[in-house]
Amino acid sequence: MVTTGLIKSIQDIMRKDVGVDGDAQRIGQLVWMLFLKIFDDREREWESLNDDYQSPIPDQFRWRSWAADDEGITGDELKDFIDNKLFPALQSLESSSKNKQAFVIRSVFEDAYNYMKSGQLIRQVINKIEEGIDYNKAQERHTFGEIYEQILRDLQSAGNAGEYYTPRAVTQFMVRMVNPKLGERVLDPACGTGGFLSGAIEHMRKQVRTTEDEKLLQASIFGVEKKPLPHLLCTTNMILHGIDVPTNIRHDNTLSRPLISYNPKERVDIIVTNPPFGGMEEDGIESNFPTTYRTRETADLFLVLIMHLLKPNGRAAVVLPDGTLFGEGIKTRIKEQLLETCNLHTIVRLPKGVFSPYTSISTNLLFFTKGMATKDVWYYEHPYPSGMKSYNKTKPIHIDEFQAEERWWGAESKNFKSRTESEFAWKVSAGEIKNRNYNLDIKNPHSPESEKRDPDELLAEYKEMQMQIEFVRNKLRSALADALNEVHQ
Repeated sequence: MVTTGLIKSIQDIMRKDVGVDGDAQRIGQLVWMLFLKIFDDREREWESLNDDYQSPIPDQFRWRSWAADDEGITGDELKDFIDNKLFPALQSLESSSKNKQAFVIRSVFEDAYNYMKSGQLIRQVINKIEEGIDYNKAQERHTFGEIYEQILRDLQSAGNAGEYYTPRAVTQFMVRMVNPKLGERVLDPACGTGGFLSGAIEHMRKQVRTTEDEKLLQASIFGVEKKPLPHLLCTTNMILHGIDVPTNIRHDNTLSRPLISYNPKERVDIIVTNPPFGGMEEDGIESNFPTTYRTRETADLFLVLIMHLLKPNGRAAVVLPDGTLFGEGIKTRIKEQLLETCNLHTIVRLPKGVFSPYTSISTNLLFFTKGMATKDVWYYEHPYPSGMKSYNKTKPIHIDEFQAEERWWGAESKNFKSRTESEFAWKVSAGEIKNRNYNLDIKNPHSPESEKRDPDELLAEYKEMQMQIEFVRNKLRSALADALNEVHQ
């Protein structure tokens, strides 16, 4: 594939540079360059449509001015230009109500970094980008999307950076099931590289018919990301998906804001997200939440935040680990609040390996609607494809594997009355869950491991196993005694 070859050739050049250490730095280096290339190509498009268009970037710092000429500045001159002129200029761009693009660029570059030390190698990378991609050629426009997907696949295995990547099949399925409508406000409060938001854009753009519809879409996408690299990737992703001025993609920690400070106008219709799990927030973050729910565990705080930020009848799809389902203490209180204030209508239980190699933790997709207490929770156990024992980097989960869930899903407006139990699906009442102290970790009752067995039969099997163990133990004891006797003789 051309895209794979292009990325590999760029990475091979970067590996020669002493300043770039590891995949995460290579990705960070490549993405700020791609951002400027993409932005410049989009500017050419905007200029052709608007004679009065003015770039937020001063002329000497636009990609076309210093990068587009393959025999342009190089070596120490290029390195000095990037470090001492380009980056300072982009990091200090002044924005205004008429020039919001400057704010986007400044926020992207405030934590970006030029890792490369060799100006000659920087020039080689720039030339590869120039010769390999032209966003304004219709036949090559899809190449940017392919490059982005390749970068995300590389990011998936780049150490801890993999936490920002959710498999595309999972994001597509979750977006389809919450089914965002044009005009609804969509939020990912831990947006990472923007997979859920780009999925929502693709889903809603099918509903766009007029320029007014497109404006509505442009204003409907909201995201917040704490870390610089995924924020840069997300902003780039939004531009790739036609969000011309993604000012609603903020570089911030959503959890750092007091819950009571949100006003009703900030509530959203849809939240679709994979919040970080297994991590702990810095001291003091928990004080932004009611005493009942104060914890430093990231996933728990996000679940409380999500419930708070949804409008009445707002819909959510959230990735959460098994630990949230069976956890006690504060987790129990959070789940009680979830079932009392929201209709937790569906939990899709994913098998291990979906997020490999970042984590092997078993995960779940929770779907709920705010404003009505839960009566029943439907579970669906997602099986491995026939012949597969686990997912991995070379055998990831695919969107067509979710077709069975989609056929089974039904419409929420009918309270999912069309759903039926099967070898993969089962229903549990809210009353039963309450009796379990809000433990949502309920195994599939139809699986072979869950078959009810006669106690006398199980006891007989246990006794037989004990006898076999004793037999093997005696044989080992006898063999060891014989060996010792031979040594003493």
